[in-house]
Amino acid sequence: MNEKYIEKLLVKHVKAAGGVALKLCCPGFDGMPDRLLLFPLGRIGFVEVKAPGMKPRPLQTARHG
Repeated sequence: MNEKYIEKLLVKHVKAAGGVALKLCCPGFDGMPDRLLLFPLGRIGFVEVKAPGMKPRPLQTARHG
């Protein structure tokens, strides 16, 4: 199972729950999460998608903190 497949499943499930999963693209600011999740009633979330067995890079871990 690769990261792209997991990300597609995430988008599908978020949409089914009434939300949107926006792809984050921050030129010049590496290490940001892959997706910004927006749900009804002002609920939000950030998601870093990784394939099984993979870990965030040190910069990603620092940004996510």
